[in-house]
Amino acid sequence: MISAPLRFALTEAGLDPEQVAGVIDTALAEDLRDGPDVTTTATVPAEQSSVAAITPRQPGVLAGGPVALAVFETVGAGFGGVSGELLVIAERTALNLLTHLSGIATATRAWVDAVSGTGARIRDTRKTLPGLRALEKYAVRCGGGMNHRMSLGDAALIKDNHVEAAGSVRAAIAAVRSRNPSVALEVEVDTLDQFEEALAAGADLVLLDNFSTADTAEAVARARRQSRPIRLESSGGLTLARAFEVAATGVDYLAVGALTHSAPALDLGLDLTASAA
Repeated sequence: MISAPLRFALTEAGLDPEQVAGVIDTALAEDLRDGPDVTTTATVPAEQSSVAAITPRQPGVLAGGPVALAVFETVGAGFGGVSGELLVIAERTALNLLTHLSGIATATRAWVDAVSGTGARIRDTRKTLPGLRALEKYAVRCGGGMNHRMSLGDAALIKDNHVEAAGSVRAAIAAVRSRNPSVALEVEVDTLDQFEEALAAGADLVLLDNFSTADTAEAVARARRQSRPIRLESSGGLTLARAFEVAATGVDYLAVGALTHSAPALDLGLDLTASAA
């Protein structure tokens, strides 16, 4: 059970408390599937009152504080209060979530800093771990990035397989708009010819997949000659080393799947201190 103050904190962070509770319950169930923590119950007195400090072992951006607190609260509620024993039982679950989310936030901040001054924004993708999408995308926001789609139904993204199935970029755009006229629509293109086809079909958000910097700049120039605003997103083959040069072409977004699928965990530790209180 997550308390009202923590539920408020999670909601303010854009997280669903019930979804967070589900993630925590699943994680705790993995640790306790074979019974109680045999090491902790043997070494830490159940009645011992303790203080725990979570400390960073490297610089980074913290994300997931309310989630970690919800872990400790959940363990305390399930076992009758928070003691030294219960802090240690909850330690790995809390740190797993906290280090993972902080790693994503830290990686996102590096990309945001890399394109500073260009006007481009860093966006995530759906390349997330099953069950953790909402938390991982929250971490991206903590690092200064933007979220793209949360699911397959909140926006349309026409990719190469959709184009292949429909027969052309124009046909795919027409098919989506005929069935879902009000949904936000983005179309992925692989070449400047496809880009022209997307513009002619009325696309106003185009993802430039694996474009060279020169072709990206050319697409920006062509988009600016249109009578309507066209937003462009660069994706594929992006690295921190070339992030600024791509962003400087004038694209609106850089889509970076690595924010969630490859971010290393931030090294954080939890140290328990026995208390006489």
